[in-house]
Amino acid sequence: MKTRVLIVDDSVVIRKMVGDILGAEPDMELVGRAANGRLALQMIPQVNPDVIVLDVEMPELNGIETLKELRKTYKQLPVIMFSTLTGAGAKETVEALFLGASDYAQKPSNSSIEESSKAIRCILLEKIRTLSPVTRLAQQSAAQASLQVKATSPNKKIDLVVVGASTGGPNALSEFFSKIPTSFTTPILVTQHMPPVFTKLLAERLSSKSKYNITEGENKLTLLSDTAYIAPGDFHMGLRKDGFQVSIELNQNPPENSCRPAVDYMFRSAAEIFGGNILGIIFTGMGQDGLRGTEKILENGGSVIVQDEATSVVWGMPGVVAKAGLASAVLPLSEIVPEMVRRTQAVKMGKI
Repeated sequence: MKTRVLIVDDSVVIRKMVGDILGAEPDMELVGRAANGRLALQMIPQVNPDVIVLDVEMPELNGIETLKELRKTYKQLPVIMFSTLTGAGAKETVEALFLGASDYAQKPSNSSIEESSKAIRCILLEKIRTLSPVTRLAQQSAAQASLQVKATSPNKKIDLVVVGASTGGPNALSEFFSKIPTSFTTPILVTQHMPPVFTKLLAERLSSKSKYNITEGENKLTLLSDTAYIAPGDFHMGLRKDGFQVSIELNQNPPENSCRPAVDYMFRSAAEIFGGNILGIIFTGMGQDGLRGTEKILENGGSVIVQDEATSVVWGMPGVVAKAGLASAVLPLSEIVPEMVRRTQAVKMGKI
């Protein structure tokens, strides 16, 4: 069964290039090309795509406008934004992710046809396969490992929450931060797989929707309550302790799990400083970043909860932790904040 793809881009060169690449893949089928969003919206019910690759900047109806209209009818249809990583392109792409885009891929620029084709083949094809309903159906039909929920560490005061996310993460983080009540004041560290510029825009957008002060992490920045820190793109984010003061520590050590920032790095660093007084949360994401870090949190007496498969865009990162029996809870996105708050308040009241 092939993954059916619709490419929407005003560039004839890009439409042909992506079409040729998809045509050479035995598990994919190009079912349509559209030069703008208006044409794409007309084509969707005719060609019935599994995945849409959507340009950001287009005439008549641009990518943002198209996505808004598309989501009114097609709530779950995977959409990959295909844009340049310029300042303007990054802002629009982050906006698209909050509006329901599933993922994004960098459009090659100032490259030869051969180099551009290679870049698209390496980056875009993997994302299409990951988001394809055909792939997810095959995974669900395979033998499922039984999920074992690990018991919550007893009597542990939560002094820090650490959060990891990747594909689909911006939407999950938006819901997460918008639902945190005013009574919750614990500092939060977040690693979301994103390049530079994107993470600053992500922090600004999340902060506008939450009572928390959400900012991009900076080296030597003191950890404060009511504040969340987003790991900046291309930097690992950890912690250091000087006396009673805990501050952010950034570095450009080698990538882990092909990622920088890496969830594993942040989880390990936080566990070393806070020991068992830590709660980890892993949202939707591709790959297995966070698995080793989860092991370190548990070794130090903390616990980790993960987003369930039904509400995840990609059940990679949370799935590997759940299947390894390391999660103390596997929850729908809507239940994660209530559980986080319950654990914090229950510990204060002596109920766990």
